[in-house]
Amino acid sequence: MSKRKIPEINAGSMADIAFLLLVFFLVTTTIQSDAGLFQQLPQWVEDTEQDPKPKNERNVLQAIVTSSNQLILKMGNDGSQLNYEIDNLKERCIDFLTNNDRNQNWSEKMTKAVILIQNDNGTSYETYLRVMNQIQAAYNTIWEQASKEKHGISYEALNEDQKLEIREAFPKVVSEAEATKFGKDK
Repeated sequence: MSKRKIPEINAGSMADIAFLLLVFFLVTTTIQSDAGLFQQLPQWVEDTEQDPKPKNERNVLQAIVTSSNQLILKMGNDGSQLNYEIDNLKERCIDFLTNNDRNQNWSEKMTKAVILIQNDNGTSYETYLRVMNQIQAAYNTIWEQASKEKHGISYEALNEDQKLEIREAFPKVVSEAEATKFGKDK
């Protein structure tokens, strides 16, 4: 009886094929990344002995979002608190920021105006985003209008120096206070 040889499979190129498949899948696969909010934080400043210079309340629009996702606005020296619809916040911010001393209880001028946001610990992330979007939309509208008045073109069509000029004339000053407990849960 003769022994028949069993043919061998050449596995020398298997490692190369596996490596090529691995590289192919790594290159063609897209990895989902979470998108977040771009917030530029202020530069770190060592504690100083001085207390910060107090702001004139007239120049501060305070937006309070409760744990039940209700928006309460305190505008300037007015002293009144208004339950407000988030979808109308953009127009109210524009009125406040561009007041230019027309209403004695609201901001003197835009370079002094501050929007202060204070959220409750129970505020939903969706509501927080809606409020922030409305405030950003107010600034975008103001910048767009200023761009068209000064340069005759859209804000997006301006070069970087022109955009900086508009943003310096109409600065975005939004402050976020530490989250607290208020509203119905208090």
